[in-house]
Amino acid sequence: MSVWQGFIRGLELIVTFDSEVMAIAGRSLAISLSAMCIAAVVCIPLACLIHFGRVPGKRWLIALIQTFYSVPTVLVGLLVFLSFSRTGPLGGLQLMFTPQLMAIGQAILVSPILLGLVISALAGTDKRLKQTAVSLGASHVQGAVLVMREARYAMLTAMTMGFGRAISEVGLALMVGGNIRGFTRTLTTAISLETAKGDVELSIALGLILLLIALFVNVAMNRLQQVRIETSG
Repeated sequence: MSVWQGFIRGLELIVTFDSEVMAIAGRSLAISLSAMCIAAVVCIPLACLIHFGRVPGKRWLIALIQTFYSVPTVLVGLLVFLSFSRTGPLGGLQLMFTPQLMAIGQAILVSPILLGLVISALAGTDKRLKQTAVSLGASHVQGAVLVMREARYAMLTAMTMGFGRAISEVGLALMVGGNIRGFTRTLTTAISLETAKGDVELSIALGLILLLIALFVNVAMNRLQQVRIETSG
């Protein structure tokens, strides 16, 4: 079969809403969105604490966080695997090879990105904003909330980037998910497996969906940045 024929057949699988293709795509979205939510719940308050608080060695801490932006997914996968395996400290939770552990692993993977970019978003606001609010009678918490509101579009951009990082990774998903059909198989792991098996049609269909998701993420980021410029202007 030629590449063109495989491409056409891949499009047919998408247009006809092939059950396996849709299930894999839906599972990938669910896991990555869950990971992003977990990371946001932890990282946004932590970013506020680092930015607004008097943290010793703050510059070095931020530099360390930024260092982990490009941490290899297989390294994070290895750490999660060792932690949640039967002999690991968290092995009693019995989460190995489950979507839940994949979401936890992806949340750990994107946390440095989300944490660092949210800190940058907060730092990018007018420094006089919080000071003015406090001088007018607002509490420090209210002033911080005002700064967060001002930085909301940049923070949403950070979350969008984190989601893109989560859904496109493959190493961690293979190591802690096991690529189990109908349970933990995601877009990236399925593409890897089906390509190795020679099922080009399914690989192309899944690749096109992943490409569409990447395009959506890129468009969303550009739109958020445009809105941020318009509102700040």
